[in-house]
Amino acid sequence: MTDIKNEEAGEKKSLNFIEQAVEKDLKEGKNGGKVQTRFPPEPNGYLHIGHAKAICLDFGIAEKHGGVCNLRFDDTNPTKEDVEYVEAIKEDIQWLGYQWGNEYYASDYFQQLWDFAIRLIQEGKAYIDEQSSELIAQQKGTPTQPGVESPYRNRPIEESLELFKKMNSGEIEEGAMVLRAKIDMANPNMHFRDPIIYRVVKHPHHRTGTTWKAYPMYDFAHGQSDFFEGVTHSLCTLEFVVHRPLYDLFIDWLKEGKDLNDNRPRQTEFNKLNLSYTLMSKRNLLTLVKEGLVNGWDDPRMPTICGFRRRGYSCL
Repeated sequence: MTDIKNEEAGEKKSLNFIEQAVEKDLKEGKNGGKVQTRFPPEPNGYLHIGHAKAICLDFGIAEKHGGVCNLRFDDTNPTKEDVEYVEAIKEDIQWLGYQWGNEYYASDYFQQLWDFAIRLIQEGKAYIDEQSSELIAQQKGTPTQPGVESPYRNRPIEESLELFKKMNSGEIEEGAMVLRAKIDMANPNMHFRDPIIYRVVKHPHHRTGTTWKAYPMYDFAHGQSDFFEGVTHSLCTLEFVVHRPLYDLFIDWLKEGKDLNDNRPRQTEFNKLNLSYTLMSKRNLLTLVKEGLVNGWDDPRMPTICGFRRRGYSCL
């Protein structure tokens, strides 16, 4: 009996904190006893070695618990995204030995997100702000000082609805107005201070073309996409810790108070991979490529997955 207990204790000890949380949820019967994760890259560059850690976590957690991991492209910024990156990301994931359950795009949910935004305006939880981005940023305040409410915060609901529709019809220029969630300008968490949830982008989208001109911001699209897909465990890096309360709030609003503690995604954060003397940012790596300092994304000197592959590394 003692040996069995020691064996169980050893097994529990070997679980990392994410696995322990998943095991706990399964024992409590949350989410119908299923595990579903997702890997949500933005198709604005090639994956690097830091993404490999996230891929192994997302796919590994699902695999270990008999669940499924979906691939979802976070394509909410058409000015930076391209089909080339979509195909490269899929190739890299498969080279690492993983296969996603379903392939999704944030753009699959543009209509649902739009409808949700309309509902928030109708409920007095969102409004159109016509101030400049600089002024909105100034009014946010600081972590120790409350923000200043926008003069448009209490504009009539019908007015906000009409302007929001114009944002998507092409009548409104980029930067002229945004849709903001009405939350709390004095909240200690800066992300709660009436965050921007929609802006105008007139650049054609690689999947939807010119159908949409009003695009959701990351914080408005991410959690809701998780919810629409039935994700149970949403794994993110540590910079999203401060975003988690907003992630949870939007899902609360989306669920309209029904079964708030079950059948919902839960965000858990882990430390991103950092290597000394190595650039670990798609933005910086893109600069190297554009300025001709390297011979493309798969240059053997690059810390990209395709760079390691070209260098002769095996995924095993």
